[in-house]
Amino acid sequence: MRLTRTPRAQHGEVPRFRASILGRGAGTVVLVVLGVVTLIPLVWMLLTSLRPANTVFNGPFFPTRFTGSAYRQAWNQISFGSHFLTSLVITSVTVAVVVALATPAGYAFAKLRFRCRQIIFFGLLSTLMMPATALIVPLFQMLKQLDLIDSRTGLVMVYVGTSLPFAVFLMRAFFETLPDELIEAARVDGASEVRVFWKVMLPLARPGVATVVIFQFLQTWNEFLYANTIIQTPSHLPLQPTLYSLVGQYTTNWPVLTAALTMSVVPIIVVYVRMQRQFVAGMTLGAVKD
Repeated sequence: MRLTRTPRAQHGEVPRFRASILGRGAGTVVLVVLGVVTLIPLVWMLLTSLRPANTVFNGPFFPTRFTGSAYRQAWNQISFGSHFLTSLVITSVTVAVVVALATPAGYAFAKLRFRCRQIIFFGLLSTLMMPATALIVPLFQMLKQLDLIDSRTGLVMVYVGTSLPFAVFLMRAFFETLPDELIEAARVDGASEVRVFWKVMLPLARPGVATVVIFQFLQTWNEFLYANTIIQTPSHLPLQPTLYSLVGQYTTNWPVLTAALTMSVVPIIVVYVRMQRQFVAGMTLGAVKD
C-alpha cells in the first residue's frame, strides 16, 4: 500500500525548512560581521605600515601611495632581527618544556588513581587565580636570590612556572575524553605505564598537545610584564618590550611601529596555520564525548 504525506505534514515541514534557512542565514551574517570587525584593526595596521607618515590620520583609509621604507627603518632602528631571535628562542624553549611537563601530568591526573589526586589538582588550579601583578614581586625576589635576574634562563623558568597550571588543566581535560578501555587492554597485554602513555595515549592526544602549543606560543610571544621586569639589559630583551620603545612620549612614528608589529605577528600566524587542523579537532573533541 502506498503511503502519502498528509497536507498537514507537508505544510508543517515548510515553516521548519524556512526557519532553518533563516537561522543559517542570520548566523552567517553574524559571523561575517564579527569577522570584518576583527579584521579591521589588522588591515589598518598593515595599511598604516605601507603609507607615508604624514597621511596616517589625515589621509584616506586606503593610502594612495604605498611605501615599504617603514619596514627597513623598523628593522634597523631597534635591531629587530636580534630581538626577534631572542623571542623565538625563549618562546620555543618555554613551549617545549611546558608541553613536556604538562602532557604526562595531565595524563596522571586524568587516568591514574593516587592519594590526594584531587587536592593536588585543585591546589594547582588555585594558582590560576593569582594575577601577574601580584606575583611579580615575590618572583623577582626569588630570582634575585638565585642570581637569575637579567637572565633568559630565569625568564624561561618564570614562564614555565606560571603557564604549567593552565596547560595541565587542558591536557587533563583532553585525556579524560579518551576511553579507559584502551589503557586496560594495553595493561592486559603487559605494557608498562610509561609504554601505555607513550605508545597508546599520547598519539591520541595530539589535538590537545597542538592546542597547548598554540596557546602557550601566543602567551609567551606576547608577554610583556615579566620580560620587562626580569631582563634589565636592553640588548637582551625579547621583542615585545622592545616594540614598546617605539612609542614616543610626545609623538610616535606610526608606520614604523605598525611595520614592526606586522613583522612580529608572522610567527603566530605560521604556528596557527601549521597546527590549525589539530587545533580545531582539539577544541571540538569534548563535544563528541558520550
